Amino acid sequence: MAKQVDVYRDWLGITDPERPLNYYQLLKLKRFEDDPEKIRAQYRKLNAHVRKYQTGEFGPQSQQLLNELAKAMLCLTDTSRKADYDASLGRIRAEEGKRPTFEQILLARKLLSPQQLDRVRSFAAAVGLSVRDALLQQKTIPADRAMQAYAESVGLPYIDLSETGIDESLVAQIPAALARNYSCVPVMVDEGLLLIASPNPLNPDVEEQLRHRVGIPVRSVFCTLADVNAAIEKYYPREALQRAVRPVPLGASGAGTAASKGAAPAGTPAPAKAAPAAPGQAPTSAPRSGPQGLKRALMIAWIALMGLLILYVAYRLIAG
Repeated sequence: MAKQVDVYRDWLGITDPERPLNYYQLLKLKRFEDDPEKIRAQYRKLNAHVRKYQTGEFGPQSQQLLNELAKAMLCLTDTSRKADYDASLGRIRAEEGKRPTFEQILLARKLLSPQQLDRVRSFAAAVGLSVRDALLQQKTIPADRAMQAYAESVGLPYIDLSETGIDESLVAQIPAALARNYSCVPVMVDEGLLLIASPNPLNPDVEEQLRHRVGIPVRSVFCTLADVNAAIEKYYPREALQRAVRPVPLGASGAGTAASKGAAPAGTPAPAKAAPAAPGQAPTSAPRSGPQGLKRALMIAWIALMGLLILYVAYRLIAG
């Protein structure tokens, strides 16, 4: 008989008998914790602990709990989703204050000094980049810290793809060309939303395209460029993109379509046939044009000139 385990009690040390646990109980946070930094830190701590059980007999239970932890963190670090979730737990909605800017968060978290921020601003202005992109290019601070601060400034979650991973069943839902062109990968489906990881906000047209493709709304989460590139190389290699655009050989799929056999599409007038040559007249080729035609004309002129020169020399010899 398989050994039974209560993952919440035995692994996370949660003695509260209430089930199911809300996200704050699951992540062992105070109710309605609002600091994204604390939420992510607690998630990373629990994630690392639960991963210890992945290779043992409780591998499936470990993976399920890891998914639950990730969903809790992604919800509680998404300003909009968190507000709805907190309201479902009875929190009275307060008027949302002004969200701190990216630069304010960098200073408040002591990620940059005011002097360092000034240098980043100057560089950004000189090369025509945003402060975020200039900071990432200069590598003044680690990319993950910069992206976490940026995610917080726009009220969206940050995810470490090397830590959380992605739901591989979703990979086939996203075309390789789209993933590579827009640097994005699917993460998971949570509460009827497809979470898409990218270092940049998704283009609204891309979001709409994905929504039509998978049939559910799309929500952005942020990650580093290095993380998304690693995921793309793993799940959407260049070979997959080449296979997707490789032309199908004629006759490769049975009867095939008229277009695949070289026939003109319906409604397209057939090309006019060349008029037959008159009896006894050799067919004429189309006149040459372009560089080849010019080259041939120069050659003929050169031969004619040489012929005249030879005749002139012969005449002088005879006359002399």
